[in-house]
Amino acid sequence: MKRRFVFCLGAMLLAGTLAAQTPLPEWQAGVDKVGTLIKTHPEQAADAAGELLKGKNKKNVALIAAVARAYLDAGKLPEAESYLEMARKADGKAPEVFLLEGDVALARRDIGKACQLYEQAIYFDAHCKEAYLKYAQAYKSASPSQAIEKLNQLKTVAPDCLEADKGLAEVYYATNRFGEAAEAYAKFIDTPLATEDDLLKYAFALFLNHDFERSLEVARQGLQKHPRHAAFSRLVMYNNVDLKRYEEALQAADAFFNASDGADYSCLDYRYHGALLSALKQYDRAIEAYTRALAKDETQVDLWREMAAVYELMNDYPQAIAAYRNYYDSLSPDKRNLETLFQLGRLYYGEGTSPDTLAVPPADRMQALQAADSVFTLVAEQAPDNYLGDLWRARTSSALDPETTEGLAKPYYEKVVAVLLTKDDPKYRPVLIECYSYLGYYYLLKSDYATSKEYWNNILATDPDNATARKALDGIQ
Repeated sequence: MKRRFVFCLGAMLLAGTLAAQTPLPEWQAGVDKVGTLIKTHPEQAADAAGELLKGKNKKNVALIAAVARAYLDAGKLPEAESYLEMARKADGKAPEVFLLEGDVALARRDIGKACQLYEQAIYFDAHCKEAYLKYAQAYKSASPSQAIEKLNQLKTVAPDCLEADKGLAEVYYATNRFGEAAEAYAKFIDTPLATEDDLLKYAFALFLNHDFERSLEVARQGLQKHPRHAAFSRLVMYNNVDLKRYEEALQAADAFFNASDGADYSCLDYRYHGALLSALKQYDRAIEAYTRALAKDETQVDLWREMAAVYELMNDYPQAIAAYRNYYDSLSPDKRNLETLFQLGRLYYGEGTSPDTLAVPPADRMQALQAADSVFTLVAEQAPDNYLGDLWRARTSSALDPETTEGLAKPYYEKVVAVLLTKDDPKYRPVLIECYSYLGYYYLLKSDYATSKEYWNNILATDPDNATARKALDGIQ
């Protein structure tokens, strides 16, 4: 049994000290020679294998299995199966025989059979790590849950098995269980077993699990070894943007876009760059980045909404509305909800009340406010119990009637008051004060002082220190 265990352990292609500590058998050089000859001189390979398996070696299961594996690795399945049969006759219960037979089944794409054979290897030697690892590798795509279960079984018999941690990390990462993947990567990432790809996936798992600080640290660790590595530079930019460290993110973006090797830029890359440039108030460059993102993937319609937000920050309402229209029109009917409709109306309102009179002429301003009123009317109709539609109709009407001579906003402010008084919630006090202020002023202009005073007193009941209400009451008295 000890000999079988050494074979199972030594046959694995492991990195680090474990491989260094496993001595090579005396016949390994002969097996390597067979492996070299198989493709170029198959007859000589067969002769060399025959010489190896003479005498006492006829029953050497480990040697026979190694020769079979050399043929299997060369894609010579019939020959591999012939030596497999020889190994089975030598010792049909040897775990290395079941491992080999499982590998042959896997080569024939019979995953179920392969894993049954790996289970047999474990049955005859519960510490045969390679059987657990091969089982998990075979099932990591077809049945991730079974792969995880088998690797956890290996951790039970070998708690310090780093290969099991690596296997778990790979399965968790592939199935988007990034928190668990990060925990598994952490257990072996600082050992010789970890590869550059492991370090990169560890950093991404941390990022996708919103551990931006640690992800940034790991990505920088990768850049120390590979200063022009595009993926590590990408993560440094991403993490710094999410951490709102915009100057550092800008430096990382410059390295990523201008000093990286083999970079394949994605929609998300340009999207992050756009968000970064917008945060730095480099609005024109942000629009360029978002445009590139859309060129990469036009299905990402949220980009139109983000572009609209940038145009709004630039006070370029026509472009903001055009971008938001593209976003709104691209949504499926079930996603055109109250919020998305409301935001369209808010942009029209912004154009109609823009302080930039040169950018928005009076005729365009009037047209924008009328469009805003149409949108807010729809909002009010779709949600009659919600005050927002009527509130913004009131604000829009007030902008259309800046001198309050026609009282266009009056009926809408009255509706808002009626709705909010039933809620009796302190958070609505600022809106109520807005409504009372308009109505108080409207009745003041109409010389209906008694009604005007009622509204100003309503404000004082809500906000006793309100200077506007006190001044209005002093003027009326």
